[in-house]
Amino acid sequence: MNIHISSHDGVPIYLQIVNQVKFLLASGRLAPGEEIPPIRVLAEQLVINPNTVARAYLELERAGIVVKRQGSGTSIADTAPPLARRERVRLLAPRVDALVAEARQLDLASDEVVKLVQQRYEQMNQQA
Repeated sequence: MNIHISSHDGVPIYLQIVNQVKFLLASGRLAPGEEIPPIRVLAEQLVINPNTVARAYLELERAGIVVKRQGSGTSIADTAPPLARRERVRLLAPRVDALVAEARQLDLASDEVVKLVQQRYEQMNQQA
């Protein structure tokens, strides 16, 4: 599970973890039944307090996305609720904002960016 956090984006770290797990699930990079790292392991990887990871995992458990199994850790729920379209768009919006900001810095017109996104989308669909 590849999670990156930023202490500079104004979003609490536990919510960054929650949002990224949701994104990984929605994108198919995490599958139902797949184990996620133990709290201490993820905390060490991210160099954060284990309580922060525990809070994120609790939020994910409350949302029905992960389940804790005594002795076998935490995994993605077999019946994880699919993310609503609104939630998927909300998760993607910050990435679009970053793309738009970078495109503006590179002095690219919006139609060029849209064309590039469409091309990349088609290429990825062909690879799938």
